[in-house]
Amino acid sequence: LNLWRALAGKLEPMGAAGHSLGEYAALAAAGALPEAQVLELVALRGKLMAEAAGEGGAMAAVLKVSLPDVEALVAKAAEATGGTLLVANYNTPGQYVISGRKDAVDQAAGLCKEAKGRAIPLAVSGAFHSPLMAEAAAEIEKYLLKADWRAPKMPVFANVTGAGESDPEKLKKLLVRQMTSSVRWIDTMASLYEAGARTFVELGPKGVLTKMVKPNLEGRDGVNAMGVATAQAAQEFVLP
Repeated sequence: LNLWRALAGKLEPMGAAGHSLGEYAALAAAGALPEAQVLELVALRGKLMAEAAGEGGAMAAVLKVSLPDVEALVAKAAEATGGTLLVANYNTPGQYVISGRKDAVDQAAGLCKEAKGRAIPLAVSGAFHSPLMAEAAAEIEKYLLKADWRAPKMPVFANVTGAGESDPEKLKKLLVRQMTSSVRWIDTMASLYEAGARTFVELGPKGVLTKMVKPNLEGRDGVNAMGVATAQAAQEFVLP
């Protein structure tokens, strides 16, 4: 948010989006929620998710496996173990994240190897973006319903659907669902492009989302991606 303020006057964005926790920052940047409330909600979200981590959940990144094969091995592992398992993050056509009970995640990782892909366990404390976060979602919903929601200055592209939304009531409901639903980043990028976005500016230190632009929009014309990681970079920022 500090970087967003530092860029004031240098950008006229047509929309905002954030991956998982970043969706809260996107909502603040769009003016849908006050910054102070967003900070409180983010702290609460972290606390609730940490408490829900005792459910025996895990996550793993799946690489070099097609979406149909990822969905097939997830279904097979869930059936074999009887445990909750789903695709939690649709990041790029070559990178997905699975989430669920640890035994189901481990089973899926073995099946991924058989499919000549890679499964990398993630250093997280629980099965985020899965039904195992249901209690956390129910708790944070109480606070989201009381928050000071406003019509955003620009559409916010929601993780749950990948589509742009300007109705604060709908944004509120989508944010509640985000805790237990998949992050549809592939769809989000496609929706942004279809809405007219050509230059994608990521605010933050690691540039993870910047690296996802090219694989998600491969073959589309006029795409630029750039990151702003520091206050100095924000001061020197110039659109291409």
